[in-house]
Amino acid sequence: MKRLVVVESPTKARTISKYLPQEQFRVEASMGHVRDLPASASQIPESVKGKSWARLGVNVEDGFEPLYVIPPDKKKIVRELKTALKDADELFIATDEDREGESIGWHLVQVLNPKIPVRRMVFHEITQEAILNALDNTREIDHNLIDAQETRRILDRLVGYSISPLLWRKIKPKLSAGRVQSVAVRLIVHRERERMAFVPASYWDLKAKLEQKGQLFDATLSQYKGLRIATGRDFDDETGQLKSSLKEGKDVLLLSEKEARELAARLPEDTWKVASVEERTVKRSPAPPFITSTLQQEASRKLKLSARDTMRVAQNLYEQGYITYMRTDSTNLSKEAVEASQNAVVQRYGEEYLHPGTRNYSSSVRNAQEAHEAIRPAGNKMLSKADLNLTGIEGALYDLIWKRTVASQMKDARLRLSTVLIDVGPEDEVARFKSNGRRVEFPGFFRAYVEGSDDPEAAIEDRDQPLPELAEGDQPDCKEVEPVGHETKPPARYTEASLIKTLEKQGIGRPSTYATIIDTIISRGYIKRRSNQLVPTFTAFATTNLLEQEFQQLVDVGFTAGMEQVLDDIASGATSAKPYLDSFYQGKDGLESRVEGGLDKIDARLVSTITSSKWGEYLVRVGRYGPYVELEKNGERLTAALPEDVAPADLTQEDLARFVEQGNEDDVVVGIHPEEELPILIRKGPYGPYIQLGDDEQEGKPKRISLPKGVLPQDVDLEKAVGLISLPRTVGSHPESGEDVKAHIGRYGPYVQHRKVYASLAQEDDVLTVGMERALELLAKKEGKSKAVRTIGNHPESGEPLDILEGRYGPYIKYQKINASLPKGTEIEAVTMEQALELIAAKAAAKGKGRKRKTTRKKK
Repeated sequence: MKRLVVVESPTKARTISKYLPQEQFRVEASMGHVRDLPASASQIPESVKGKSWARLGVNVEDGFEPLYVIPPDKKKIVRELKTALKDADELFIATDEDREGESIGWHLVQVLNPKIPVRRMVFHEITQEAILNALDNTREIDHNLIDAQETRRILDRLVGYSISPLLWRKIKPKLSAGRVQSVAVRLIVHRERERMAFVPASYWDLKAKLEQKGQLFDATLSQYKGLRIATGRDFDDETGQLKSSLKEGKDVLLLSEKEARELAARLPEDTWKVASVEERTVKRSPAPPFITSTLQQEASRKLKLSARDTMRVAQNLYEQGYITYMRTDSTNLSKEAVEASQNAVVQRYGEEYLHPGTRNYSSSVRNAQEAHEAIRPAGNKMLSKADLNLTGIEGALYDLIWKRTVASQMKDARLRLSTVLIDVGPEDEVARFKSNGRRVEFPGFFRAYVEGSDDPEAAIEDRDQPLPELAEGDQPDCKEVEPVGHETKPPARYTEASLIKTLEKQGIGRPSTYATIIDTIISRGYIKRRSNQLVPTFTAFATTNLLEQEFQQLVDVGFTAGMEQVLDDIASGATSAKPYLDSFYQGKDGLESRVEGGLDKIDARLVSTITSSKWGEYLVRVGRYGPYVELEKNGERLTAALPEDVAPADLTQEDLARFVEQGNEDDVVVGIHPEEELPILIRKGPYGPYIQLGDDEQEGKPKRISLPKGVLPQDVDLEKAVGLISLPRTVGSHPESGEDVKAHIGRYGPYVQHRKVYASLAQEDDVLTVGMERALELLAKKEGKSKAVRTIGNHPESGEPLDILEGRYGPYIKYQKINASLPKGTEIEAVTMEQALELIAAKAAAKGKGRKRKTTRKKK
């Protein structure tokens, strides 16, 4: 009997194949979904073109039936699967065990239309034991899970395809709205609004350096004359004044700089006396094993990985059989995983570190989805990264997962905390200082894992901050008292880690979708990364203004979390999809009527206007070509384009005044070009200043080029202007190809070019002087050839080379613009042309996948 097993990816297929007899099983990959809603008008079947709902890909006139099509890049895969099916006696659907995997499997069955028995096998780790157990315990396809996934897909399509055209008309083209992405953008915009409204406050306190029995320690002023010293938490963010609930001189004391300096000068001469000593022991328990969101947060903090990169590496680890399924809301560990963790604790750290009994954890995620197991090392041996010979970023992420899992079964850490109050000064003017100490009595799980720290041992040392032995009545020596000024800080911008934490806490979206959400809002121009901060653009402000005005419910955190609960109810069979979709889209005040009403109701100019109390008479608008500042002065409307990378909350009135002044200056004549005998002008454009050869009077379009970023108009002399207007320039001949290497300025700034490879120049590089050595370095880095290890040969059809390169995530094959990772354990020298072509073809098919895909289901 021959059995066909279908999974999503080639890597997963290869790993599973190792555990199944080849003469009985054939394992193939579907490359994700084989059907989806139409991605463009060209994919809409002729039979429904012209229907009012065809553009949506959802028949809103007949039960919200989705219109599924096989994308062009999947037709070959479907043909190959159908051919493989002809030789099979049974079909096993072995896609992932979540809603998405269930949907992929169901679509496969619908497309392949098998006439043989179909079995659904599920597993949360790819080990021999798990695969064989899944074969022996198959089940039917779960249509409740499919309904939930399909409903989510329809909701996303209805929101995106209904609201996005409204954004195009009212704000600017090519914008998009999303059921979850728009809520995420709104959270980030709200935080930036808080920063714009923030008014800093200044306050002072004192820091004393004391000595007891030869040991130095610090203490901070906490009270003076019986009143608590004001700290940052006592001030209102929007006024910079003490909160209205506090009265200065009655509830708290706000020290001035003068008072702080006077006290600092007087107190060292007085007697310092310990008023009280309080000690207590506290316990710290280990965090639960990883779920998707906590893995993304910790990988961001410890490994500096984006959510997308974290999921990509985790996917590779899962498909190679090293960890359990990485999309999960559950913190549960199986019995074998607990036993393996306990054994690892004893072997690595000793019996004294093992928690008595089993630690069980409950999920803190709102509306936690299907009860998978937590993310942990696969199997029952708890092998370390060294045991598996894992290196690089895969090894680092695996080690993070291993330590978190093992730590979850270790004893609590015990800390001894001490608080000492020390008084100084006359009885009616007593200044009370506080000093806090901490000592690790027993490190417990700290020995293996400390959240946010790369080095557990170093983290233990950091937590160990003991005070000297002190008793009531002791009189420590004062070495110095320093006045310390403080200024309150605005709310911190979101990072990927903190945004994911907020989304999870509020029940918005699913952990498995967070990486995609963040990628989407960045790629669509709503958010920019600045270091590790997520900074909203003015386009994000305008879009949020429109959605809050006309679609308040859609961007409401509670409403969005409620939608997730509905999807969970559909997945559990507690409710059906159609009534909810009908109410959401066509009900009273539903999406359809809101969009129709918004066409006439929404004031495009108003929603695209952003103001701040700190900007005075200046305001910012979002136009068709980007944001610009506007000022009414003496009855004249002055405008100027804003730089693309400006952060809204960082803009000051002085900045805006400078942009307006520079943007409305007359053209500057730098000089006459020595060869062309034409004037060279510096002019202002919507994207910043640029140089132009000629004054629009000569025949033909004048040559223009943007000023490089960081070069100010006043810094451009005739020599530099001639050099810039003469670009592109030839840097030299490439040592391998003999072809020119050129330097030029493009839409995204200065770059060097060789053939079809473009490499951006760094800020310190000068496009007019960059040399061949530096150009080759940048080009090699761009191509990845700086770490090329082998050339396999030339492609049999195109004749272009297939190279094996060494990348951040391990070796990969590069062909044209396609990069295909080598399977784990593959020897570089052993890769044949046939294997390379197979990997490249699989990667090319996956690249065309784009969005997640789904399909039509017959009514039950």
